[in-house]
Amino acid sequence: MSMHRLNAIPYSSFDTGMIRNELENGSGMIYIEKNPGFEEIKDLEIWYKDLSKELGTPVSQSAKGELVLSVRNESFKKDDARTRGPNTNRKLSFHTDRCDVIAFLCLMPAKEGGENQIIDSIQVSEVIERERPDLHDILKQNFPLKKHVVDSGNPKPFVMQPIFSEKEGFFACSYLRVLIDRAHEDKNCPSLTPRQLEAIDYFDQVCEREELQTRFTMKRGEILLLNNWTLLHRRTAFTDHSDYKKRRHLLRIWLSMPNSRPLVDAFKENFGTTQAGKVRGGMKAIS
Repeated sequence: MSMHRLNAIPYSSFDTGMIRNELENGSGMIYIEKNPGFEEIKDLEIWYKDLSKELGTPVSQSAKGELVLSVRNESFKKDDARTRGPNTNRKLSFHTDRCDVIAFLCLMPAKEGGENQIIDSIQVSEVIERERPDLHDILKQNFPLKKHVVDSGNPKPFVMQPIFSEKEGFFACSYLRVLIDRAHEDKNCPSLTPRQLEAIDYFDQVCEREELQTRFTMKRGEILLLNNWTLLHRRTAFTDHSDYKKRRHLLRIWLSMPNSRPLVDAFKENFGTTQAGKVRGGMKAIS
């Protein structure tokens, strides 16, 4: 990937088979231009969910069973239990989510900022293996991740899973530094070793190399699809318009894909199953 704005495919070129194949076996990224009839759609959430269902199975993003999550700054206080990265305006770190494919629909861009930044996790792995093979081996170990604050349906206080792994020739990267740090700081979770801390610090340093990043800012009506196992993503800090209706607003869906890759057994506890093509990921909904 080069550091430039992506060339989007026209909405008229939306083809389920092509998109699934490109996400799993190609670049891992699909960028779709605005539907010409977008402004006439009465319920964009329903339309977007139905469109996503053509590709895979939406999975819950919270204990509330939310299949479509509004990504916008809700101005919650830092210690508010509802606070998570998507509902702040601060810069996020490179990470992955608990799904096969993450999908974004832009309803409104920010006044300033909110740039999307994508990095190929296979490239990150190759760089670390070449420069620091000792740390690459560490990143294949299991790391603790503390239960997310919105994952109240999960009885486990933490899970153990690797950052880099491979199963049947398929690579996978899973990384959410904030939950690793929270586990390290929690006496009820395993602590990281000094070498594990060094390894994730180096991982973050490699991700900051601009030549590895693809950067762009989504416009209203555009859709972004990312393979969560081969790409890491984040967004920069942003400033909103004072008018609430003009604030930056994206809709996010987590998808389980019918052509997904197999995973190592360590992911079973967090994803439900590690089998290729099976419905997996998301958070247990509390009825």
